[in-house]
Amino acid sequence: MDWRYCNPYRNDNDSMMKILATTKSISPKSLFRHLISGWAIGLLITTLLIFSADEFKPEWGEWWMLKPLIITPLAAAAGMLAFYLRNYLSPTSGLGKITVFAISLLLFLAALWIGIVLGFDGTLWN
Repeated sequence: MDWRYCNPYRNDNDSMMKILATTKSISPKSLFRHLISGWAIGLLITTLLIFSADEFKPEWGEWWMLKPLIITPLAAAAGMLAFYLRNYLSPTSGLGKITVFAISLLLFLAALWIGIVLGFDGTLWN
């Protein structure tokens, strides 16, 4: 065994740079784009559901549309975080990439569904 590799006081910048070059860092621009796209998907679905309603009940109140317009896009943006994080968890093999993609898609759809249910609870979802 070569003992120079076990020395904790060894100053070897090349090996450290190789390790740092292989790790992925979080890109704020890419994260923001993912969150905005999830928010836009949630907002689109919410507005389609609101404007497809034929009649509104007076017991819902005058500002009943605000709750779903706030909650659903925020939940969809949180669900899109799964798609952003899949870039950091994605293995290199084909089957592993497909599995991580399917899990992140299911997480996004689950967050979107929960956002729709919580947003429209007591109004259109009754």
